[in-house]
Amino acid sequence: MLEKKILRREFLGKRAAVPRDERDRISHELIKKLTASEIYHAAQVIMAYASTPDELQLNELFAACFADKKVLAIPFIIGKGEMQAVEVPSLDALEVGAFNIQTVKPEFRRLIQPAKIDCVIVPGAAFDVHGNRLGLGGGYYDRFLPRAVNAKKIALAYDFQLVDSLPTEDHDAKVDMILTIKRSICHEVQ
Repeated sequence: MLEKKILRREFLGKRAAVPRDERDRISHELIKKLTASEIYHAAQVIMAYASTPDELQLNELFAACFADKKVLAIPFIIGKGEMQAVEVPSLDALEVGAFNIQTVKPEFRRLIQPAKIDCVIVPGAAFDVHGNRLGLGGGYYDRFLPRAVNAKKIALAYDFQLVDSLPTEDHDAKVDMILTIKRSICHEVQ
């Protein structure tokens, strides 16, 4: 869908323009907001993305998960548009993988079944107030999230990434909660 491609380029350009110190400050505030939430406290298994330089940084969330004795998982790409969840036993088990994104070293990889995940932190280019998500274009999360049937899907976003409405297609996976510095929006995704 051309409209989604144009919007994706626009939002990713805005995201890339955020100065590093501002990105780090907002990342810190959003992780504080997330870790204070009931969803975080109730979750035993949390899946989060390994941040690229332009994304909100989740290293503090990784540290919180270890400190709070939660099981942390990150995506593991298994094919075009397909991913699994792999447990992160410690920060020492991570290495830089494809696309300069952290991944779990092969000797430590242990897959986690999607149905065992309680919370997924979902990346995206933009989100709308109805829980719709404009992803990054690969379809990985649109294929994975429906299998994480017990997980609350949460987006951490810059305020400019939250809009009134986004174009959607039938296969687009939604999120249950969107946290920005100024807003917290909750949905029950069916």
